[in-house]
Amino acid sequence: MGLGLGFAVLVGVLVTAFAWPPAESAPRDVPVAVVGSAAAADRLERQLAETQPDALELRRAADADAARRLIEDREVYGAIVLGRSGPSQVLTASGGSPVVAQLLAGIAGGFAEPAASAPAVEDVVPLPGDDPRGSAFTAAALPMVLGGMVVGILMSFLVTGVWRRVAGALVAAVAAGGVVTLVAQAWLGALQGSAWANAGAVALIVAAISLTITGLVTLVGPAGIGLGAVVMFLIGNSISGVSSAPELLPTGWGALGQALPAGAGGTLLRSTSYFDGAAAGGPALVLAAWAGAGLALVALGRRVRPAAHHALAR
Repeated sequence: MGLGLGFAVLVGVLVTAFAWPPAESAPRDVPVAVVGSAAAADRLERQLAETQPDALELRRAADADAARRLIEDREVYGAIVLGRSGPSQVLTASGGSPVVAQLLAGIAGGFAEPAASAPAVEDVVPLPGDDPRGSAFTAAALPMVLGGMVVGILMSFLVTGVWRRVAGALVAAVAAGGVVTLVAQAWLGALQGSAWANAGAVALIVAAISLTITGLVTLVGPAGIGLGAVVMFLIGNSISGVSSAPELLPTGWGALGQALPAGAGGTLLRSTSYFDGAAAGGPALVLAAWAGAGLALVALGRRVRPAAHHALAR
């Protein structure tokens, strides 16, 4: 009975972790450029404040070309070009987030004058034709997280010698980068851009997760697996924003998700695949920091628990 109740609680926690963020999904300060006269931009801000307060964070752009550059640099998700009778054009980037692209087109269309035609929509950074809804990209996120966890767990218990485990995890990460790129880019066509950059992004994701798991196991023993699973899978994957955008998650959770490997990894892979590496530095640093923390935990674990480590190795 105790086991049955415990598993029921676990199922409830899992459902909550994965169902709550989408259920609470809504635009919150989504950065969007606005092109038009000062009077038209002020009118749009007032309309947004009345109908959808705090939904968009509007940034002025001199013209449509300047707005396109902001989108390509990943500074904004899209842009609204204002005419005399309201929005006349909407610039989106489904490569950044297909959900936000649809949302932005709907918001702009709702502010058009009744007598005016619907604003034209231009996808500045589109998703590839083989994955027009981004479903393959989203589906690949979870296996990468689980793959990194499995690598860390197997290296911790099947390989003797701490630094041999680290070497094995790094080799597995590089190999995973190549395999995932072959499948997702060469075969499925879900990724674009430089295959080398995409492979490097995947390798960094797997390395960050696997080295962290390896470090936790070295420091605290088998309990490190449970701790790593909670951080990487239960929390990190559910608030990664890969299927939508960090700005659509409840306040604060999107930022936390981007500080964890799953969220940072998804953002990095979007940058390398669809935006020619724009804004890739931040998430790459987050992943590198996790990998470095994993190595630090390995070194600390060898000093704190040398006897337990030698016992495990035998």
